[in-house]
Amino acid sequence: MGRLTVISTHFWLALASFVAVFPIIWVLSTSLKQKEDVYQTVRIEMIPAHPNFSNYREVLTMNNGIFLRWFRNSAVVAGATAILGVLLAASAAYAFSRFSFFGKKPLIFFFLLTQMFPGVVLLVPLYFILQRMGLLGSFPGLIVAYCTVSLPFGVWMLKGYFDTIPKSLDEAGIVDGLSIFGVFWRIVVPLSLPGISVTAFFAFLTAWNEYMFALAFMTGEENYLLPVGMAAAFGDQYQTFWHLMAAGSIITTIPVLLVFVLAQRYLISGLTQGGVKQ
Repeated sequence: MGRLTVISTHFWLALASFVAVFPIIWVLSTSLKQKEDVYQTVRIEMIPAHPNFSNYREVLTMNNGIFLRWFRNSAVVAGATAILGVLLAASAAYAFSRFSFFGKKPLIFFFLLTQMFPGVVLLVPLYFILQRMGLLGSFPGLIVAYCTVSLPFGVWMLKGYFDTIPKSLDEAGIVDGLSIFGVFWRIVVPLSLPGISVTAFFAFLTAWNEYMFALAFMTGEENYLLPVGMAAAFGDQYQTFWHLMAAGSIITTIPVLLVFVLAQRYLISGLTQGGVKQ
């Protein structure tokens, strides 16, 4: 590879990285500015002239700490969605990977088909289903709704990962006296932690960032999740308080960033191995 090719490759990689990171830097910069500095039009400052954390204090203390309540609501819903989504997806994916049954191929492609529809199409039927079940306006109902969105991806992801695990390990476990569930729980699951981590992270991220279902299915300010609460508190039909929105966005990003850093090794290996069938 010639020197010019290497320089060109690194230039485009650096440019792509800058384009990806620039919005985050801009939000962080805005969160450290005073309100009047955000709306001034004479010049735009990337680095705040007088950086301070007053926006963060205002966000965390507003309305008797309502932001922290929204944070807790989102954490509970996203965590429960990740756990329930992984349990359901892993069970279904193991069945698709290991067993033959009537309608197997049409059913697995049906999971893929559901990913082709926008979420707004599911809004009305999910609303009436949750209403009939008595779960409308409750966190369990919202968790079920989020699982319907994250489950198809989880099943496809884990099926591809389970396919890479030799069936001879299952047979060896059965010979040693394990049941089908024992083989799944004690052999397949430990070997599939990278794929399970990716599925859990996706389900968590889906519930953490989702706005439409949380707005339609939950009522009452104290039951808001972070996206809905921030949209309601940091703006109205006439204006948006960007300095507060930026501070709230940075706080909201921290848990996802921590989860990614802690599970980075599993996430990378899960993404690279889950889509390859050996």
